[in-house]
Amino acid sequence: MTFIATPPSAAIEDPPAAEGVITNDGFFPDITPATVRADARISANVTAPRLRAAILGAIMSVEHDLRAYAARSIAAGYATLADVPSPQLDGQSQQLIRYQRAVSLYAKAELVERYRDFDTTSAGGNQADDLTPSIGELRRDALHAVRDILGASRTTVDLI
Repeated sequence: MTFIATPPSAAIEDPPAAEGVITNDGFFPDITPATVRADARISANVTAPRLRAAILGAIMSVEHDLRAYAARSIAAGYATLADVPSPQLDGQSQQLIRYQRAVSLYAKAELVERYRDFDTTSAGGNQADDLTPSIGELRRDALHAVRDILGASRTTVDLI
């Protein structure tokens, strides 16, 4: 008799039902947790309150970096980020797409970082170490989205 173990198939999980929209400050768009879940491939194993907390942290990080940009845009007469002139992509302002991307990626990075501590076995520690580059890559990509909104270069080079 032979036994063959196979990993469980990756089933598509339905997100929790009650994830209300996160109302933003008026200039920046509101954020829908279901959109963040889909964009960043966040599992339904992450509870709605935990996801909401990660999104709020991500919004604060992104908006801290964009505070001066928002003030300049409002002073120039643009009431919302959607009003700021920007090329359209798939019927949306590229600035809105970048903002959503930055928030989603920062939220995902925080969740990956926080969920590392569940398994403290040797194998779990090795898996957590494997996630470290992923966390850095998520933060890098989020920062690139913010810098793209600002129209800033993605790299800084100093002469040593």
